Amino acid sequence: MRTVLRRPDFRLLFGGLLASMAAESILLLALAIWVKDLTGSDGLAGATIFAVIAPMTLAPLVGWFVDRYPRRPFFVAANLVTAALLTPLLTVRDRADVWIIYAVAALYGLSYITLSAALSGLIRQLVPVELLADANGVLQTVRQGLRLIGPLAGAGLYAAVGGWTLAVIGMLGFVSAAVVVGALRTAETPPAGRGLRWSAEVGAGLRHLAGEPALRRALLGYGLGSLAMGFSESLIFAYVDQGLRRDAAFVGVLVTVQGIGGLVGGLLSPAVVRRAGEVGTLAAGVAFFGPASLALVYPNLWLGFLAVLLAGVSLPLTMVGLHTLIQRRTPSGLIGRVAAASEAVVSGPQALSIGAGALLVGVLDYRVLFALIGLATLLAGGFLWHGRTLSPPPTARLPVPRRPVDGVVPAGPEVVGTTPPGPGR
Repeated sequence: MRTVLRRPDFRLLFGGLLASMAAESILLLALAIWVKDLTGSDGLAGATIFAVIAPMTLAPLVGWFVDRYPRRPFFVAANLVTAALLTPLLTVRDRADVWIIYAVAALYGLSYITLSAALSGLIRQLVPVELLADANGVLQTVRQGLRLIGPLAGAGLYAAVGGWTLAVIGMLGFVSAAVVVGALRTAETPPAGRGLRWSAEVGAGLRHLAGEPALRRALLGYGLGSLAMGFSESLIFAYVDQGLRRDAAFVGVLVTVQGIGGLVGGLLSPAVVRRAGEVGTLAAGVAFFGPASLALVYPNLWLGFLAVLLAGVSLPLTMVGLHTLIQRRTPSGLIGRVAAASEAVVSGPQALSIGAGALLVGVLDYRVLFALIGLATLLAGGFLWHGRTLSPPPTARLPVPRRPVDGVVPAGPEVVGTTPPGPGR
C-alpha cells in the first residue's frame, strides 16, 4: 500500500475521498436511526437502507451516462450534485416528514452508483494495473476504518443536535471532495466512440459481465451472497432491540466494532489478492459472513461484538476482490458501465432481501433468519472458492508467448490475466 500512496496523483484523490467517506460514515446510519426515532419501527428503519439500494436497478443506464464523459470533471460535478441532494433533509421535523428521508436516501443511492462508477474508471486511469489491488485496499481500509468513529459521532451528533446538522456535515464533505479532486491534473481518456445504438451501449456492461468467465462467476456467487446478506440490514435493529434490549442508537456501537474488522480486512486484502487471486478473495469475504451471522443467533453482547468484527473483515475482502477483478478484466472505455452493472447485479438481490427483511422481521424470529443467512453465505462462498482458478494470483499468471503477426513475434511476453481483455472478449 505504501507504493501506491507515494504517487502524488493518487494521494490527492485519496484526500478528496477521505472527506466524502467521512461524511458518508456519519450520515447513512443516522438516517436509519432518525427514521427509527420518528416512527418507533425497526422495519421502517431498515427500509431506509432499502431506499438507498433500490435505485441500483438503474445502474446500466447510469454506467452508460458515466462512460460518455471524462472521468475527473464528471466525478467533481457528481460530488457537487450529491451535496445538493441532501438539502431537503433540513426540512424534516416529525413523523409526517419521513418520506423526505426516504426520498433523499433514494437519490443518494442513485448518486452512489454514479460516484462509484466514475471512481472505478478514475482509479484505473491513475494507477498501474499491478497496483490496483493496493489502491482499492487503501480506500477500503479507510472506508471501514472510519466506522470506528463515524457511526458513534453520527449517533452522538444526532442525539445532541438532530439530523439537520448531520445533513450539513454531509454536504460539506461532498463539496470538499469536489474541490480537492478538482485540483487533480491527469491526462483524460477521450470517451469511447458512440457508433452503436444507445440501447446496445447501455447493455454493453451486462454483456461483458456475462461473457467474461471470472466476472460471471464472481457476480453470480456474490449476487447470491448479497441476497442473503441484505436481510441483516433490517435484522440488526431487531437484534439490538429484542435481543440485547438496548436503544436503536446502540447499532452505532456495533457498526463501530465492525469498523475494526473492516480496518483489518482492508489492510489484509491486497495480500489476499496476491495469494488467492480476485475471485478467491471474494470467496473468502462472502464465506466469512456465514459464521458472523450464525453467532448473532444467540443474543450475547460479547458474542455480538465478535460477530460484527468478523462481518467487518468480510466486507473489504469482497469489495477489493470484486473491484480489482473488474478493473483488470474490463476495457477502459467500458469500465463505467461494467462497474455500474456489477452494482446492479449485486445490489438488486440485496435490495429485495432488505425489503423482505423489513417485512419478515415483524413476522419471524430474527434468530431463525440469521441462521438462514449464515448457511446461505457459506454456500455462496464455497461456490466462489471453486471458481478461484479463473483469476489466479499474480504469481501464478505465467507469461506466454504472443502469437506472431504477419510472421513477426512481438518483443516481450504477455502475462495471462493481468492485462484487461479487449472489447471482443
